[in-house]
This record gives sequence, structure tokens and C-alpha cells, in this order.
Amino acid sequence: MSARETGAAEPVLALDPIACVGHGLCAELFPEGLVLDDWGFPIVLPEASDPALRAHAKRAAKACPALALRLRAARR
Repeated sequence: MSARETGAAEPVLALDPIACVGHGLCAELFPEGLVLDDWGFPIVLPEASDPALRAHAKRAAKACPALALRLRAARR
């Protein structure tokens, strides 16, 4: 059963801009969902929440050396 069928919120990739120091590893690991701005800080794209890409989002969040990325429940 999917999160939508059970009424649970789909997880979304969230960025803590205060914690981020711009390593850029996340965008290397997950270019479908993250791009870097002119200063090297990530911008989370809407595609980052695609359930088909969730494994890539998890990998990018897990690899963040500053722990600035995480998957969290979507706000309703």
C-alpha cells in the first residue's frame, strides 16, 4: 500500500540552508533533484519528491557531510 492510499504524507527532500556549507556532493549524487546555485549551494527541485527517485534522494541525504539534507513528511 502506498503512502497516498494509507493517507500518510509522501516524504519530501528538505534542505536546512543554515547547516549547508556548499560541499556540492548532494547535487553530484542526485542531479535529477538538486542543482547548485552560483555560490555552490543546492536548490531542491520539485522533481526531488518524485517517488520513483526516492532512493536517490535518500542516498544524497545520507551522504551530506553537514547533515543539511533530510527526508521529512510533506506538509499538508
